[in-house]
Amino acid sequence: MPLKSYKPKTPGTLQMTVSDFSELTRSRPEKSLTVGKRATGGRNNHGRITTRFRGGGVKRCLRIVDFRRDKDGVPAKVAHIDYDPNRNARLALLHYADGEKRYILCPVGVKVGDTLMSGPGAEFKPGNSMKLADIPPGVQIHAIELLPGKGAVIGRAAGQVGEIRAKEGEYAQVKMPSGEIRLINIACRATIGQVGNVEASKVSLGKAGKKRYKGFRPHVRGVVMNPIDHPMGGGEGRTSGGGHPRSPWGQLAKGFKTRKPKKSSTRFILERRKK
Repeated sequence: MPLKSYKPKTPGTLQMTVSDFSELTRSRPEKSLTVGKRATGGRNNHGRITTRFRGGGVKRCLRIVDFRRDKDGVPAKVAHIDYDPNRNARLALLHYADGEKRYILCPVGVKVGDTLMSGPGAEFKPGNSMKLADIPPGVQIHAIELLPGKGAVIGRAAGQVGEIRAKEGEYAQVKMPSGEIRLINIACRATIGQVGNVEASKVSLGKAGKKRYKGFRPHVRGVVMNPIDHPMGGGEGRTSGGGHPRSPWGQLAKGFKTRKPKKSSTRFILERRKK
């Protein structure tokens, strides 16, 4: 995905870069696979703000993406490559041989007209999905399940890729996109290849307004607040309050381990991610 820059006629276009969207094949999504999405403004079901500095943004339709890939043995043809405003990866619309349509994350190398399949009889090519038991070590994967049948939760962002290192018994050693090496049940599914739109992280928004389009409001630093509003607030001039950086509720922000030491899934982590 090449990036496109503009001749700077305004301050907003001076540093702005965007995708050229050359891989997209149409401008509208599949209507049967879209539902309305209601903005939360960072609030929970009680109306209380649980995530600060959220609100506004453009309206979006939610695309229903197939993260389970449980339609085994049925070939599917890639009909379109679509844009999804809710993620930085592109979506591939599959037309299955029995007439069903589903969205999947579009991997690198998949184009319109390709035939994809899921299940034990599928080829080892980008876009095909199968269980870890059927994938040999050394193969790059994405859209990885952590619990069999629950759906992919790991490696779903643009450019993300993992790798199977080894297998032993009921578990496979998988190197996660973060660098962590983890044991995952071989009954879990994964998709071959790397998630597309690799250069999404290099896009420069160029102006604050584009951040507002995405639903983010201005982030206020704690050191500029009053002491009643933040532990790091107050003082004459610029000061951090004489203490370590922390959240408004006193949680240390740097170097403090927040993972629960007795969390049950810790035994599946062989090597933590590189710092």
